[in-house]
Amino acid sequence: MKDYYKTLGVEKGASKDDIKKAFRKLAHEHHPDKNKNNPASAQKFKEASEAYSVLSDDSKRAQYDRFGSAGPGMGGGPQGGFNGQGFGGFDFSQFTQGGSFSQGGVEFDLGDIFSEFFGGGGQRRPRKGRNITVDVEVSFKESIFGTEKDIAILKEKLSIKIPPGIESGQGLRVAGKGEDGEGGKGDLIVRIWVKEHPTLRKEAFNLVTELPLKLSMALAGGTVTLETLDGPIELKIPVGTSHGEILRVKGKGVPYESTGAIFGTGGKRGDLLVVTHITMPKKLSKTALKAIEDLKKEGI
Repeated sequence: MKDYYKTLGVEKGASKDDIKKAFRKLAHEHHPDKNKNNPASAQKFKEASEAYSVLSDDSKRAQYDRFGSAGPGMGGGPQGGFNGQGFGGFDFSQFTQGGSFSQGGVEFDLGDIFSEFFGGGGQRRPRKGRNITVDVEVSFKESIFGTEKDIAILKEKLSIKIPPGIESGQGLRVAGKGEDGEGGKGDLIVRIWVKEHPTLRKEAFNLVTELPLKLSMALAGGTVTLETLDGPIELKIPVGTSHGEILRVKGKGVPYESTGAIFGTGGKRGDLLVVTHITMPKKLSKTALKAIEDLKKEGI
């Protein structure tokens, strides 16, 4: 959970000027050029940069305020040690040249800030055009198996391939489909939002669901029909199934190591984990009570 306002040390209602001043102070203090071989300072610089890139942009700030500190696509980038190429996949060489970059689906453009630190002197590479970020919503099933979505950008229609197992908030980059610039076109960043499923959730390459079971089925076992993303299946319930027991259905999870370009064809899949939930009867007939009394006598 990230609190970008806390990271910059400002209130939630802070003005853009206040946010810029707070970031300028932190960036000046923790910039990698001033703190070489200092991972702690580099991490603070990264966090401040990430916070500023969101809070300084009206649309991104509104999106962040809507979802809160756990908003999809906000942060969550890889971690790593500091080295010559930055840390966690960040390339700091772009910063002093007014460049921009994207991390975790969030677009960073800090040229206006760093020009104040380093001035406009020296040779500077032509800047690429600004990246364009669009949001695309997919169903839970589409996020598991992959799909294609058509979008229109700058009067151009594009077909975007969404790979199997994509996470909500994850960004896909399409090179050269952004705005024009002196150094060429920017990129298109497609942020994916996944709708929640009413009964399934994703855990790594597995899918998890809960299965209500009557007490009689849990004790005596049997077969139930279970809906999956692949369609209905017959699931065998072992005799004496316990509450909270996990029944594993092989190969009904998330595709991975796919050899197909889309839809996860030809590759491996995780499993479907069925968590049993035994429901107790609220009323019992005389016959049912007698049967239970007989079970008690047998020590069951």
